[in-house]
Amino acid sequence: MEVTKEKVVSLTYELRQNDANGKIIETLTKDSPLTFLFGTDNLLPKFEENIDGLKVGDSFDFNLEASEAYGSVNIDAIINVPVKAFEIDGKIDDNMLKLGNKIPMQDASGNKLSGVVKEITEESVKMDFNHPLAGKDLFFKGEITDIREATEEELHHGHAHYPGSCEGCSDCGGEGGHC
Repeated sequence: MEVTKEKVVSLTYELRQNDANGKIIETLTKDSPLTFLFGTDNLLPKFEENIDGLKVGDSFDFNLEASEAYGSVNIDAIINVPVKAFEIDGKIDDNMLKLGNKIPMQDASGNKLSGVVKEITEESVKMDFNHPLAGKDLFFKGEITDIREATEEELHHGHAHYPGSCEGCSDCGGEGGHC
């Protein structure tokens, strides 16, 4: 069986910054592979393009330029948020407002997003809402570990199902486990 649209694919990889010798960003092993429904826009399009047609046991290695991955850093996504926005019951949790902390937030439309604390002053907190890999070239090296037919339910929901995969999934009722 080959990696093709609407197949559930499992794979391992080592993700590095820039090239094969770059800093390791993430490693996924056979004990905890990435499992996804191929061809449903859940992964970077260029990532999928590079594994399309591979079979179980096939290895891969490829570079994605920042523009093919998470794009360049958007300076408009780095904003100053008033310190008062972080108050809970009139107090600020000092453990939350630390440089480098990732803080879950919502925009004015209720969309969930995470920002990284970049700077703290008495009046404001500079938050970076760019994807953590924005502006970075990426190198992936890995192996296809499993390919199977997707179930009708997976095709309907647009993602692979496995134990614990659907917690919070609106299509699955957020019950967790198999949908």
